Amino acid sequence: MQLSMMTNSSVEQREQVFFEGVSGNRIAADVHGAQDGPTVILAHGGGQTRHSWRGTAERLALQGWTAIAIDQRGHGHSDWVEDGDYSFDAFGGDITAIADQVLERFGARPVSIGASLGGIASMVAEGESERDVLSGVVLVDITPRVNRSGVEKIQGFMAENSEEGFATLEDAADAIARYLPHRERPKDLSGLSKNLRLRDDGRYRWHWDPKFIRDRFKGKTAEHVQNRLEAAARRLSVPVLLVRGGQSELVDEKVAQEFLKMVPHAEYADVGEARHMVAGDKNDVFTGAVVEFLGKLRAGQVAAE
Repeated sequence: MQLSMMTNSSVEQREQVFFEGVSGNRIAADVHGAQDGPTVILAHGGGQTRHSWRGTAERLALQGWTAIAIDQRGHGHSDWVEDGDYSFDAFGGDITAIADQVLERFGARPVSIGASLGGIASMVAEGESERDVLSGVVLVDITPRVNRSGVEKIQGFMAENSEEGFATLEDAADAIARYLPHRERPKDLSGLSKNLRLRDDGRYRWHWDPKFIRDRFKGKTAEHVQNRLEAAARRLSVPVLLVRGGQSELVDEKVAQEFLKMVPHAEYADVGEARHMVAGDKNDVFTGAVVEFLGKLRAGQVAAE
């Protein structure tokens, strides 16, 4: 599997590239930095894109890291898979495939920074593998155990309007404002073009495949998912950082402490006023915690089992 370069911007030191996923699917990514430093993969949460990492990726690049922000399968400019496989196995398989291509190109295993779904994919990739996949894992507001009410709220927002879409960008912005009332509604809606696609019928729809939310949990109970992820977490032997939003709808302090007992070598950062989308709510504080962890990891000061 080979990484293929598409465009280059020497001013910003950012390239758009495509990786090959575990199913032969194209995974779109932006590579930030000079591409001669240690490497991190940035994997977004469900319903987001690689663009949600831009502030963090640019700061990591300034710190000497090569930061690769990906669109996960079915999202952004990555392929919508024909068979509709949006299982944790598939997302984890994509992380493994990308990590192998990073190793081939850059000569070292990457650290994976995963928010929500991206964190689950990273846990599966590393925790269920019989070989080395990653050199470290940063979990952003996700643990094997989560508050179900928070999950249901997120899934409800993603399911709403997923089929019929929106007549205007203003309608989409209104829906986001209702879901995220703590954020200021943007006056300039041009940024929404990264999250919506204008279809042939003249309506705007989210950039992700509707099958992602409709089919991915068929036949699986919450208990089954939790047990699987707990087993994967307990097998993590690489350095781990858990970053929690202090006002998270999914990961409260009790859940975070349970995770730290599961993975006793893990480090922990609480981003006070952030909710589940930590990097979007308090990017400076979030990125600062990640930079500190990565700096210690690079210096060999982070413990692993």
